[in-house]
Amino acid sequence: MKKDFYLTRYALIIKKLESAPATYSQLEDYLLNSFEFQDADIKSYSIRTLQRDIREISNLFNLSIHNKKKGDNRYYIESRPILEVDEYNQKLLESFQVSNAVNHHPDFADFIFFESRKPTGVEHFYEIFFAIRNKRVVTFEHYNYKNKLMTSRKVHPLALKESKDRWYLIAIDTKDKALKSFGLDRINYLDVNKNKFREKYKYNFREHFKNAFGVMNLTEQNPQKIVLKCSRHQGEYIRSFALHQSQKEIIETPEEIVFEFFLHPTYDFMQEILSYGKEVKVLEPKKLVEEIKKHLQESLGNYSEDE
Repeated sequence: MKKDFYLTRYALIIKKLESAPATYSQLEDYLLNSFEFQDADIKSYSIRTLQRDIREISNLFNLSIHNKKKGDNRYYIESRPILEVDEYNQKLLESFQVSNAVNHHPDFADFIFFESRKPTGVEHFYEIFFAIRNKRVVTFEHYNYKNKLMTSRKVHPLALKESKDRWYLIAIDTKDKALKSFGLDRINYLDVNKNKFREKYKYNFREHFKNAFGVMNLTEQNPQKIVLKCSRHQGEYIRSFALHQSQKEIIETPEEIVFEFFLHPTYDFMQEILSYGKEVKVLEPKKLVEEIKKHLQESLGNYSEDE
């Protein structure tokens, strides 16, 4: 068994057991017939290797796999982690699967095409994570796109938030005691101080982010019901890749699909809606409808002006 193939095995085992419990023989057959095993030219998979893989999956992904439940010799996933950890596990598995396809085949560049990406600031991720866990004061310089200024910041770091493949630090700015977000890709000269902050902040970020879309001002209005009417074509895309965890379908016809959400009507969410053009229409709330109209009118005005 190839030593650098273990992550692929883990991903395949989890994928199989998530669909249905399976015996060792069924797992062996599934793995040996997978394209991953065929490409790696692996011809065998022992029960001993499976038992070792199960232990490592438990350690790495916090997934408990057992068998012999009431005389049943099928393996099954006994417990799942909390939602946030489960989302992390899914991203990790997806990364493993892509990484395996790329690393094991030198000709991947002829078939796999990635988006051109700029640095996202993840080189600071663990330092900030350490500071949050240990209540360490953090200083850095941060670039503001709006006023095009680089400013020095001293903050009490509280959380990290992902939005559209970018990471943001959520922190209290010691200058004005305000809760703010800072893009990690715009942070330079970061320093984690030895000093700890003693303040005890009572923000419930898990509850607040549950109703968030993108990065938001945490002092904004309460979340509310938002209803979108989509063309059938666009609705199928939104159905298959939900815009938000609160998404649910309330009407479906041959021509359209209507979705309901419960979240903060943030600027990020409005921009997402506008990106769909005529394929999506806001039905409620009224205030969001008016804001969408205003933006569309201003956009149209940009094209009607004499140049």
